[in-house]
Amino acid sequence: MLRLRIWLTALPRNALILTDTPRPDCRTCEGVGGIEHDYGDYETGEWAGTEWEFCSCWTPWAVTLLPLPRRPRWLRRRDSARDPWAPVGYSDEPPF
Repeated sequence: MLRLRIWLTALPRNALILTDTPRPDCRTCEGVGGIEHDYGDYETGEWAGTEWEFCSCWTPWAVTLLPLPRRPRWLRRRDSARDPWAPVGYSDEPPF
C-alpha cells in the first residue's frame, strides 16, 4: 500500500514532488525506509563507508508534480539586512 505525500524540494529547482513514505510500524527498518550497513577496509580494519539497503515497505520513487516559478529579480533581496546607519554595518546595542 502506498502512503503518498507532497514534498517541496529546492534542488535543482523549486518544485512540488509526490513521493512514497516508509511504513512507520515496519519491524525491519523501524520506519526509516532502509537499513544502513557499515563496512571497513580489509587491510586496516577502519571504517570505509556505509551502504544503504532499501526496505520492502518503501519504494524510493518520486514524481515531479509542479515546477514552481522563480521569484522575479525585483522581488529578490538586494541587501544583507544590516542597519546602514550603525557602525560597521550592524548595531551591537540591545533593541530596547
